[in-house]
Amino acid sequence: MFRFANPYYLYLLILIIILLFIYLYNYYSNKKRLKEFGDVLIIKELMPDLSIKRKHIKFSLYCISLSLTVLILARPQFGTQNNNEEKNGIEIIIATDVSNSMLCRDVTPSRIEKAKMILGKLIDQSENDRIGLVAFAGSAMNILPITSDCISAKTYLSQMSPTTIKAQGTDLSKGIQCAISSFSTRDDIGKALIIITDAEDHEQGAVESAKEANSMGINVFVLSVGTISGGTIPMPNGSTKHDKNGDEIITKLNEEIGKEIADAGDGVYINIDNSINAELQLKREISKLKKATYSLQSFGEGNEQFITIAIILLIIVIMDSCLTERKNSLFNTINLFK
Repeated sequence: MFRFANPYYLYLLILIIILLFIYLYNYYSNKKRLKEFGDVLIIKELMPDLSIKRKHIKFSLYCISLSLTVLILARPQFGTQNNNEEKNGIEIIIATDVSNSMLCRDVTPSRIEKAKMILGKLIDQSENDRIGLVAFAGSAMNILPITSDCISAKTYLSQMSPTTIKAQGTDLSKGIQCAISSFSTRDDIGKALIIITDAEDHEQGAVESAKEANSMGINVFVLSVGTISGGTIPMPNGSTKHDKNGDEIITKLNEEIGKEIADAGDGVYINIDNSINAELQLKREISKLKKATYSLQSFGEGNEQFITIAIILLIIVIMDSCLTERKNSLFNTINLFK
């Protein structure tokens, strides 16, 4: 595939078009003024060494040189560079609760923002691992298939919010089931499912789903966010969320269900109230999982083609330097530039 690495430099070709119009304008203006002095044929006889064609050719070479210079700046490339790299790590699926209760500010700045900060640091420390993202609330969605691209993982993570999932509520079972299907089928590599939630589960089956995940070689870790005393759920208009009876909703952390899920998934339950300790504990537990080697195939920039253009440019510059606007008496018998 042919492409330019810096295509914005191609806009400089507009300047060459402008130079062409200026040159043509000057040429016809000079020709008109020359006619005012007398007959053109007689004037040419008085200047036998002058060659208009040579002047046109030199200007053409000048324009071609500028065009080739612009092409070199634009860095033409052809094909792609296929890079194969081997890494040694595990597979991690991060399932993030994006229900409305995660907007609660009983932790600073809010449950969901604190979760993102913890997970962002985890992704930074997992550059040798493959990472996938799942968002869940009343339903679940695979946000990012498992990948070794940590930059993409952090980008998608930063965009997660309660608007990511239309069906609100908290169905941990659906989040776990979606995460299970996101892992590879390899059985020689450690697999970690990290669920970050306030565990305010409105449905059933989360513990059973965690047992199913563990039977497939997946360790389930639960990071709880929020406080037992809880807090209100802020709304976009500045008010707080109320139930059908008009009473203000208070959302509270449910540690019991979180611990049950972690136990069923042969993982650990971690409260991230103390962020530093939570990060260290999670990192320590994940490091126990079996690492395996996997191949990473990436496609880099194509092969640079500017060298060929540079050689052509050099030849044209030499030709332009050797060519004068006046006829050379040594080559009067050659009519190439008359």
